[in-house]
Amino acid sequence: MQARSTFTVDAIHDATIQVLLREGKERLTTTRVAARAGVSVGTLYQYFPNKSALLQAALKRHLDEVASAVEQVCTQQMGKPVAEMGAALVTALLKAKMKNPKTSVALYSVSSDLDGVKVVRQVAARSEKAIVAMLESTCDSLIKDARLVSLMLQGSMTGISRRLLESSAPEKQFPSLLQELTEMVRAYLATCVNLQPDRKPGRKIEPWNRDLPQQPYPIS
Repeated sequence: MQARSTFTVDAIHDATIQVLLREGKERLTTTRVAARAGVSVGTLYQYFPNKSALLQAALKRHLDEVASAVEQVCTQQMGKPVAEMGAALVTALLKAKMKNPKTSVALYSVSSDLDGVKVVRQVAARSEKAIVAMLESTCDSLIKDARLVSLMLQGSMTGISRRLLESSAPEKQFPSLLQELTEMVRAYLATCVNLQPDRKPGRKIEPWNRDLPQQPYPIS
């Protein structure tokens, strides 16, 4: 029964995306999604009580997949130099966003109607935790607060990935933007470590987040 339930939910998730892409958010209904998924409306309501719940679940699943990609690459990069960490992180994130670019754009378009910021922040906490842990494990001497560095990385990656997905030809622009963003991230990370042997690592840094809200930077 559990396997059948999982299969049904997955079918409904897939149908939600298909109807959203084909019909748009205004014409998406529970009836259309149920028909596309091959289930009755009553069965759909057992899992999702309304249209908003359907779309919110689809958005969360998409963001969970991106966060999982970030967590995986951060685990793989533990203990390595920050330059390698940055390059691997950029590649993993952009590839996760480009897995289904039309889906990403469609979900972004409805996120504002779904209290999407709350969903984004909840999932983004996972990515922030993974990135901070990865940075703190580096074999380099990190001289900046890992949360500050994580904030800068997430902000730059989010902005570029959003611009990429909203472009007229994301697949065509992907290689060049990946290269440029990787170079930018590596250049920034070079300022975050002690590369001079006569300098003492771990110098005192003023709190960077004194005036900022204490919440993870949303990855959308």
